Amino acid sequence: MTENLEIPETWPQIKTVGLAGVIVTFSGALSEPANRAAIAFRAAVGEMEWRDIEEINSTLVSTFLRINLSVHKLEPIIERLQELVDSKDWLSAPLPTGRTLWRVPTLFGTGRAPQLAEAAEMAGRTVEQAVTDLSTTRMRVLTIGFAPGQPYLGTLPEHWDLPRQTNITPNVPAGSLVTAVRQFCLFPYDTPTGWRHVGATGFLSFRPNSAHPFPLSAGDEMIFDPVSEAEFVQIESVDHSGNGGAQTEVLG
Repeated sequence: MTENLEIPETWPQIKTVGLAGVIVTFSGALSEPANRAAIAFRAAVGEMEWRDIEEINSTLVSTFLRINLSVHKLEPIIERLQELVDSKDWLSAPLPTGRTLWRVPTLFGTGRAPQLAEAAEMAGRTVEQAVTDLSTTRMRVLTIGFAPGQPYLGTLPEHWDLPRQTNITPNVPAGSLVTAVRQFCLFPYDTPTGWRHVGATGFLSFRPNSAHPFPLSAGDEMIFDPVSEAEFVQIESVDHSGNGGAQTEVLG
């Protein structure tokens, strides 16, 4: 009688996505090194300026290359990608330079973000401790998706590994900062959510009428600086750019 043995998966993996392109995946689950690898690999492929690649994006643990495989031959593309994959240990690769650090004024709690106290209790923190955690942790844009320009940001300390709600909040406004599973989402427009609403910002991550509709890129970092309600109202009254008073710094 033969025993069924599980063959462990090896990473990275290169696979096609129908005729739409090729995806390079660095892990079967989200981790900081795998996310960093996907972002670094995306930047490296971009520097190659391969003419058959129409678009490059990174997800939580993968890099997707949009290539019309009905036009371009797959084999040489795979060979080039495999050579790049084998050129270094991508799980140890640094993040690319030229990313942006955003410092975003944020109103935590109050009626503008009514679930802060609930989230703090679930995390075993006082409201004051929660604000310190949420405002001092430097959060990476892990990926952008679900809605145009919407960032998933991580990673909060372990005690913020909160489950999603069992019920949906019918609506939170654009610029809302919500949390679950050690991550933030920052909503580009009014939306229902199963994550807990802990902060309010004036930052819009999708600006359809702007020359640059998507201000964020995967690998950017964000700090959510706490402000008072009066300060928040003042920012709302003077900054209509979509930045919500945010300050930026280029990360070298």
